[in-house]
Amino acid sequence: MSDPLPPLIAGLLAGQGFPHPVAAPALVETHASWLLLAGNFAYKIKKPVTLPFLDYGSLDKREACCRAELKLNRRLAAALYLDVVPIGGDPMQPEIGALPAIEWAVRMQRFDEAGRLDHVAARGELGVDHVAQLAARVHAFHAAAPAAGPGSRFGEPSRIRDAARENFVELRQLLPYADHVRVDALAEWTDAEFTRRAADFAARKQAGCIREGHGDLHLGNLVLIDGQVTAFDCIEFNDDFRWNDPISEIAFVWIDLLDHGEPGLAAWLLNAWLEAGGDFGAIVVLRFYAVYRAVVRAKIAALRARQEDAAAAAEEITAARGYLDLAWKIAVAPAPTLGITCGLSGSGKTTATTARLLDARRADAGRLIRLRSDVERKRLFGLAADQASGSPPDGGIYTEDANTRTYARLHELAHQLLAADWPVIVDAAFLRRAERTAFRKLAAELRVDFAILHTSAPVDELRRRVGARHGDASEATLAVLERQSGWFEPLDAEERAVSLAA
Repeated sequence: MSDPLPPLIAGLLAGQGFPHPVAAPALVETHASWLLLAGNFAYKIKKPVTLPFLDYGSLDKREACCRAELKLNRRLAAALYLDVVPIGGDPMQPEIGALPAIEWAVRMQRFDEAGRLDHVAARGELGVDHVAQLAARVHAFHAAAPAAGPGSRFGEPSRIRDAARENFVELRQLLPYADHVRVDALAEWTDAEFTRRAADFAARKQAGCIREGHGDLHLGNLVLIDGQVTAFDCIEFNDDFRWNDPISEIAFVWIDLLDHGEPGLAAWLLNAWLEAGGDFGAIVVLRFYAVYRAVVRAKIAALRARQEDAAAAAEEITAARGYLDLAWKIAVAPAPTLGITCGLSGSGKTTATTARLLDARRADAGRLIRLRSDVERKRLFGLAADQASGSPPDGGIYTEDANTRTYARLHELAHQLLAADWPVIVDAAFLRRAERTAFRKLAAELRVDFAILHTSAPVDELRRRVGARHGDASEATLAVLERQSGWFEPLDAEERAVSLAA
């Protein structure tokens, strides 16, 4: 930023006015705030600006927004957000904590910037445990958050459409004319996809899916603190940005992982979130929201380009083009495919499907959705994935009727996801030919490629693995393994033709 600093910020940056010793304060500046990093604390001061999407134009409004920021961010980062403090005195000689206030600041506990997830990802140190933890926390956060009522403006399809269209209007003003071909193509796709999914947006609003969320959930607003993923800096200045569909927030992190070259972690995040809450209906609108979020990132980069010198502006324009390219790849993704596993307990089905989720070389990298019979069976009976059912081998949730219901549910979910153009792999035993045939027919009906991932291992190894298993959704025991051996109907010639050994 090239604008001269106002006296208040210049004074604070010189080390004046802090209620604790400060050696050398540092400044982080955004389009709407100044962040003073001072010792163990950070002080966030809002700029006296009025923009189309925020109003910090008066001292009273800035104070109100500071207090809202404190309250809202404490939902996810209570240890970071400490209080709201007045800044008194003279702008040339400010004093934090003094009244009457000439300005207000949110005081935060400072954290190590190296722990921000965008930096962790850039170092190649972001792992599946991090994104699984994030998925679980985001799901729990949204599940406990207030839902928008049917009569509220939040989540209304027309407002979703208008917000998406406005991005393209602004991008045409911000980007060189040569980029308008891509912008226009994405605008056309967005209108078509919205029309195709309008009823789905309306249904999710009516079902109470719209929640008071974070509003700006991306890797730069997530940080590792003592090994725990913590979300900070949620949107306080615009309710419309904060109240949204949880899948829109997941989409933001998902596209950020793709942008950081981590499609395997993107797939892991998506699947962990689906396993946590089972909101498979959200997938039908995920592609729309993912393109929307990527276009928003392009717009922000283009806006920053207007505020930088020539060299930095060129970098921001390149970044904006990168986001538009990512948006287009999401919009025109390859045709979906259907895969199923086949194998006894302990043969490596989940290990093999995990490898496929994390494989960045696959055509469906980042997009593959796994349906696990062990997880969905328990969900059918109101159990969490890691919750023991206490069922005997042929009783409880493992009766013949329960098996039939489980495979019917997997079939229903696979149909729903494939129809929404998402690739699917079903992690289940599929020991009986009739079970496999039903899914092969589904693939034929939807005209998608079909494959069977066949897993096997020596009997002694199967017994060792099953006996050693713990902390997994599967409840298979040695007794179950013995029964499965009697049920297994080997692949016939037609099935072998579409099978892959793992």
